[in-house]
Amino acid sequence: MGQLEGRVAVVTGGVQGIGEAYCRRFAEEGASIVIGDIQDDKGPPAVAALEAKGAEAAYTHCDVTRKDEIDALMDFAVDRFGRLDICVTNAAIVHEAKFFDLKVEDWDRVMRVNVKGAFLTAQSAAKRMIACGNGGTIINISSTNAMMVNEQQVAYPISKGAVVQMTKMMAITLADHGIRANAIAPGPTRTAMLDEVMANSPDFRANIGLRTPLRRPAEPEEMAAVALFLASDESRYMTGQTLWVDGGRAGLNYQMPEEGVSP
Repeated sequence: MGQLEGRVAVVTGGVQGIGEAYCRRFAEEGASIVIGDIQDDKGPPAVAALEAKGAEAAYTHCDVTRKDEIDALMDFAVDRFGRLDICVTNAAIVHEAKFFDLKVEDWDRVMRVNVKGAFLTAQSAAKRMIACGNGGTIINISSTNAMMVNEQQVAYPISKGAVVQMTKMMAITLADHGIRANAIAPGPTRTAMLDEVMANSPDFRANIGLRTPLRRPAEPEEMAAVALFLASDESRYMTGQTLWVDGGRAGLNYQMPEEGVSP
């Protein structure tokens, strides 16, 4: 029996990348999966891939900047599978612009998706979890950029810092309802987007190795393994925490020396 047998998980932004890995790993452990995303063309194939491995899965359109669509997503999950146990607030966007170049509309767009969207998703999920009476777990997705800023991405790291604080607030508020709230802060992870960047820029690939003690980006499955831990009873005494899954990057004050250099 899988660690999540009989449970129902909602994952926003789950049709590709790390979100797809969360869905796949949860399904392997017995959970029924509901994906909410705005990429409707990728929804049915994502569901078909999960069902081909014997999982129960469904997709529905959801723009996390719209409360009505988030509420509809959560109601869809409960109506379809009878309960809601796990929610991953994975949907997010990145916008590149330096401090003096960032436009107000781009700042607002990032905050609407990454902060407001995560808040509304978690709030809506928590209400359904309470109504179902089984407790639950919320997993917010932050970033190592919440701790270390990048001058090319002003709004993104600020939004992900807010997710860290929001997770602590949720943990305190929801504890008496049997709902835990934790966050994952991924380092660079090998999604199709990152692979394309690395293929086009050898310097970028080398820079990841110099900034990361483990000398490589993470695989999506490695992030999914951490999400499984937070979703399962293995982490039942953990709430309000952010796990920095970054290959040691946060502890590195300087770049790594070239390989083979003697101490």
